[in-house]
Amino acid sequence: MDVGEIILDAIKYPSSDWKKIIILGVILIIPIVDFIGLGYVLRIIKSTLAGVDDLPEFDDLVGLFIDGLKVLVVSIVYLIIPLIVLIIGIFSSLVTFSGIVNITVVFGLILAIIFGLFEIIAIANMSFYDELGAAFKFREIVGRISKIGWGRYILWFIIMIIIGIIFGIIAGILNVIPYIGFIIAFILVYSYFYMFGGRSTGLIYASNLETRKTLKPTKESVKKAIMTDEAEKPAE
Repeated sequence: MDVGEIILDAIKYPSSDWKKIIILGVILIIPIVDFIGLGYVLRIIKSTLAGVDDLPEFDDLVGLFIDGLKVLVVSIVYLIIPLIVLIIGIFSSLVTFSGIVNITVVFGLILAIIFGLFEIIAIANMSFYDELGAAFKFREIVGRISKIGWGRYILWFIIMIIIGIIFGIIAGILNVIPYIGFIIAFILVYSYFYMFGGRSTGLIYASNLETRKTLKPTKESVKKAIMTDEAEKPAE
C-alpha cells in the first residue's frame, strides 16, 4: 500500500462501526478511565497487523487499561528529553527575555518531532511483539523505518500531523458550543481520530513486510516476514 491508500483506508476504517466510536468517546471523557482508550488504540494496531479489517471489541477492559499505561510510559520515555529542553527554554525566556533562549525552544520542538518519529514505530513494535521492551529496541525500530523508506515514512508522518491539525480545528470549533460541544468533540472527533491513528500506524508499520504485497497477513505470516528480514542481515 502506498501512503495515499493507507490514509484513505484509515479514514474509512472507524466509520464501519459508529457505536464503537461513541463508546470510545465516552471512555475518553472520563479521567483515568481514558487509559482504556489508549489501550484500545494499541489493540487496533495489533488487529491491523494480524490482517483484521474490523474494529476490535471492547472486552478485557483491565488488559486495555494496562496497555494504555504502557503507551503512556513509552510516550514519556521518548518525549522526556524534548520536554526538558522545552521547559528550560520557556522558563528561561520568561526570566531573561533573551532571544538566544528562543532558539532553545525551537530546538526542543525539533527534538519533539524527531523523537515523535521514532515513538510511533516504537509503539507499533510494542504492539506487534506484545511486550513493553520492544518499544525500546532502537536498532530494530530504525531498521523498520528503513524498510518502510525514510522518505515515505516522513511523508506519512507529515500527512498525519496535518490531519491531526484539521481534527483539532474541528474539535476547537465544537468546543465553542457550551457543554454539548465538548461532549460531541470527545464522542465523535477525538474518538474517530484515535481509531484513524491506530489503523494508519498499523498499516504503515506493516507496509514494509513482503507478505502484505501478496496476501492479507496473519499474525504468524507477518512475524515470519520479520524473522526472514532478520535472518537475511549480514552477521556482524
